[in-house]
Amino acid sequence: MSDSKNAGTAARLAGQADDAVDLEAEFKASNIQEVLDKLDRELIGLKPIKTRIREIAALLLVDRLRKRFELTSETPTLHMCFTGNPGTGKTTVAMRMGEILKRLGYVREGHLVTVTRDDLVGQYIGHTAPKTKEVIKKAMGGVLFIDEAYYLYKPENERDYGAESIEILLQVMENNRDDLVVILAGYKDKMDKFFLSNPGMRSRIAHHLDFPDYSADELMAIARLMLASQNYRFSPEGEKAFAEYIPLRMKLGHFANARSIRNALDRARLRQANRLFAGKSRKLTRLDLITLEPEDILVSRVFKEGQPDSEVG
Repeated sequence: MSDSKNAGTAARLAGQADDAVDLEAEFKASNIQEVLDKLDRELIGLKPIKTRIREIAALLLVDRLRKRFELTSETPTLHMCFTGNPGTGKTTVAMRMGEILKRLGYVREGHLVTVTRDDLVGQYIGHTAPKTKEVIKKAMGGVLFIDEAYYLYKPENERDYGAESIEILLQVMENNRDDLVVILAGYKDKMDKFFLSNPGMRSRIAHHLDFPDYSADELMAIARLMLASQNYRFSPEGEKAFAEYIPLRMKLGHFANARSIRNALDRARLRQANRLFAGKSRKLTRLDLITLEPEDILVSRVFKEGQPDSEVG
């Protein structure tokens, strides 16, 4: 009985060895390229980040093919840490990662749930566990993105309940990693201190991605993309003015990369609208309605006082 069973197993494995899979066809069928292309369109630069996402996608695709040959192995640990300054694309990458995971069958839904400490930690005894578990329930089947995750741990406060939330997260990250990916995000130096104080959390994070700040040229390209997505454009002179604005704004406090560029463009659109309204006696063309001129940029306090225009973040 044992001999025939062993013979059957050997024959099955031998047959599988003769089988072959077309990796390129499997890649096309998964539609992962569509997500990667979307990431390229949405985010300027970030080549190291995009490369790592492609590598993770390749690992998961190969792992899925291995299962067809009954080459069993543990589900890859996919929990991640995204470090970098605000406005560097961390949330967008997390969103696209969820799509990749869904298309490869590693999570059921692929949705993104973004939270901070306030969503997880309660104010009194018995409040934290239900809050944390409710968030996890919403995120199950997708990606849980915890921004400024280091605020979960406040050792200086003996009455703080963040440690309870961390313990629940650790259990879920270990026991439910086949249907939930947790991404911790924040400033690199603070995340490093957080991991030193929470070795259990560090051991569950497989991928550490550091998002660099954008250069002035990259921020200009981002500005063009943002305007195009809203049916606006710079005039040649307007673009020159904004190119002068960017390095000045980068030197000031609370600079948040693409987020600050978006805020600056919102204010430029506001000024354009007021400029057009002031000249409402004349008829407007389509070009008038979509074009930002230098006067919409140069009145910024960045040029006059070296201060951002009432911007926070």
